[in-house]
Amino acid sequence: MKVGYARVSTGDQRIDLQLAALERAGCEIVFRDHGYSGARMQRPGLTRALRSLRPGQTLVVWRLDRLGRSLSGLVRLVEDLGKRGIGFQSLTEAVDTTSSGGRLVFHIMAALAEFERSLISERTRAGMLTAKQQGRHVGRPRLLSDEDIQRAWQESRIMPIEDVAAKFHVSPRTLYRRFRKTLLG
Repeated sequence: MKVGYARVSTGDQRIDLQLAALERAGCEIVFRDHGYSGARMQRPGLTRALRSLRPGQTLVVWRLDRLGRSLSGLVRLVEDLGKRGIGFQSLTEAVDTTSSGGRLVFHIMAALAEFERSLISERTRAGMLTAKQQGRHVGRPRLLSDEDIQRAWQESRIMPIEDVAAKFHVSPRTLYRRFRKTLLG
């Protein structure tokens, strides 16, 4: 049995093309999501579709991007389906994990996704190292300048730290951490 899944991310998009393609592909049931981004893997229609699937069945989508935007998320989902004995088919990209050729194509895609993730990670680490070597701050932007810390330090001598933190719109913990780093360390 084939179970279809269709998604449109905005209310003004039409789902008719996907539904017609899934019906032509032989889907007996089609689950839908309206107004949900592909970036989120938690969607009501997708959740119902995944719960309904049994071993030997196949999840069918019109295009891969209807299931999700991130290749790593797609790979995880399809691997989970495979572990449950459930096939996957994308009509537009002709990916069909119920055949040995389709599984090969999908595994190649998964390997490319893993390779891409490792390249991104390496480039990120190299960029952070270069920035640190050049004396630039790496990470989230600082909420307080060095001048703010000096003023907060002076005010903390005459008023409770909670009041000083509230005045600068930060937590007391942030102040303590910055005091240690900027003034004491």
